[in-house]
Amino acid sequence: MSKITAAITAVGAYVPEYVLTNEILETMVETNDEWITTRTGIKERRILKDPDKGTSFLGIKAAEDLINKSGIDPSEIDMVIMATATPDLPVASTAAYVATQIGATNAFSYDLQAACSSFLYGMSTASAYVASGKYKKVLLIGADKMSSIIDYTDRTTCIIFGDGGGAVLFEPNEEGLGLQDEFLRSDGIGRDFLRIEAGGSLMPASEETVANKKHYVFQDGKTVFKFAVSNMADVSERIMQRNNLSHDDVSWLVAHQANKRIIDATARRMGLDDSKVLMNIARYGNTTSATLPLLLSDFEKQFKRGDNLIFAAFGGGFTWGSIYLKWAYNA
Repeated sequence: MSKITAAITAVGAYVPEYVLTNEILETMVETNDEWITTRTGIKERRILKDPDKGTSFLGIKAAEDLINKSGIDPSEIDMVIMATATPDLPVASTAAYVATQIGATNAFSYDLQAACSSFLYGMSTASAYVASGKYKKVLLIGADKMSSIIDYTDRTTCIIFGDGGGAVLFEPNEEGLGLQDEFLRSDGIGRDFLRIEAGGSLMPASEETVANKKHYVFQDGKTVFKFAVSNMADVSERIMQRNNLSHDDVSWLVAHQANKRIIDATARRMGLDDSKVLMNIARYGNTTSATLPLLLSDFEKQFKRGDNLIFAAFGGGFTWGSIYLKWAYNA
């Protein structure tokens, strides 16, 4: 029997309509377009303004886009993994709600949280389920309503993040396509430098935590940047070496869209020409769990069957890693 690998067979995406530009941010905090662009590469980001809609809305819309494009019957989906750092509710699974809403009535579902590495870790998880032979269709969704946890008076974070959702379908492949290798890491030192302090078991919500803005993202930008640059580049280079891939062998770098300088540093370490580096950070900012699937959706038509894709991400925790995947279809 041929070895079963897990291949991506369909993608979908959704971003909200409202565009928060650098020019608009200039009216909200002390910053300017030139400062934001040179330091991050971000020009605008999408924001889900409706207070009655949460991350599930973004995930549902992305999944529906995938379903409509691929023609798949959602009742055939075996499981739904929801990669997110901003679930609708603290206890009730966002994935379970999304699965029901899209008609994946035969699927079991759960949330996966590894901050900005959530989707990358989800790729590993979804692939393992498919490769086991027990499941045929695994839907992996990455979505975050980052605007719900950002303080728009804090210029260090409000310029970076946006809202969005993306989805991919993993199915079995016996032709050697799909996920080939992974190198995933984490280090608990990261909780000191990128976190939301309140709302968990250590510091439950109170009048004091709300008044002191403890429910918003805190980021020590310089430290996070230093760790992200070195670690994302390291794992990307390592996965190339482990699979005997030269820069000529790599078709595309699919990197987490947190900061253009981090992406550029990773590409340089890999020896890649700019033409192989996928980027949409200027339009969306950092959508956390949604950056990788949004890239796949935006550039899907450029991918060819057999293309070698290197995925890389870095997130809070710290969490980071790289995945090597062979693309399975021509769009």
